[in-house]
Amino acid sequence: MEPESREPVEQRARTARSSRRPGRRRRTEEPAERHDGPDADPEATARSIVLRKLTGQARTRQELADALADRDVPDDAAGAVLDRMEEVGLVDDRGFARDWVESRQSRRQLSRSAIRRELTAKGVDRDHIDEALAEVDDSDELGAARALAEKKVRSMSKLEPQVRYRRLAGALARRGFPSHVTTQVLDEVLSDQSDS
Repeated sequence: MEPESREPVEQRARTARSSRRPGRRRRTEEPAERHDGPDADPEATARSIVLRKLTGQARTRQELADALADRDVPDDAAGAVLDRMEEVGLVDDRGFARDWVESRQSRRQLSRSAIRRELTAKGVDRDHIDEALAEVDDSDELGAARALAEKKVRSMSKLEPQVRYRRLAGALARRGFPSHVTTQVLDEVLSDQSDS
C-alpha cells in the first residue's frame, strides 16, 4: 500500500487558515505590557491588573481585591496598590455607592432594598451605602416604582385585569419594592388604564 499523499493535509490546513473571519487575529501576549510573569514585581502586577479593571468601569475596593486574589497577588502588594489607588482617587467606594444608587434607581427602577443588596454584594461599607441611600426619599422610590409599572403595563393591554395586576405586582416585588408602594402604584397605574 502506498502512503497517503501529503496534499490533502496541507490543503486542509490552508482551508482552515482561510476560513478564519477577516479582521480577527489570535490573541497574543504583549510582553512589554505584561507584569505577571514568574519574576515580576508583585506591586507592578497588582497595579497592572487594577488599572486594566478600572479601564472599563468603576469598581469597588473589594471587587479589585478579589480580582487580585484570583491572580494570586500577595496580600501585602495588593493592599499597598489598593491604598495608593484610593489616595489618588481611582478607587472611591463612597463615590461608587453614590453613582450606583443614582444609576440603578433612575435607570433600572430598583428599590432601596435591592440597591442595598447589590452594593453589599460588591463589598461596599455599610456607612457608604447608608449615606448614598439617604439621598433617595420615599417620593423617589415611589416614582421609580411608578415608572417601572407604567413601562410594563403598556405590553399588557390584552390581558385580563387580575392577570395584569399579578404580573405587575410580581415585577415590582422582584425589584424589591415594599408592599405599600406596590399597592399604591398598582392602584394608580391600573386605574389610569381602565380610564383610557
